[in-house]
Amino acid sequence: MKSSAVQKQANNPLHGLKLVDILEFLVEKHGWETLAEKINIRCFKNDPSIKSSLTFLRKTPWARDKLENLYLHSIKK
Repeated sequence: MKSSAVQKQANNPLHGLKLVDILEFLVEKHGWETLAEKINIRCFKNDPSIKSSLTFLRKTPWARDKLENLYLHSIKK
């Protein structure tokens, strides 16, 4: 059973990535303004920072899912 879990993670492109790395990549690639347009959350719109965004994203699963999906979409291009 353990090897099955390891095998599933091997196919997960997010495995081993930290949330901060994903967020920094997207800010670098798109900028805060575009990120706020793509993911409509206040921490990206009003005085955005990595720290405040991480705090929100860690507490809000739906927002984190949107961020991860945008990341996956961005690395495929």
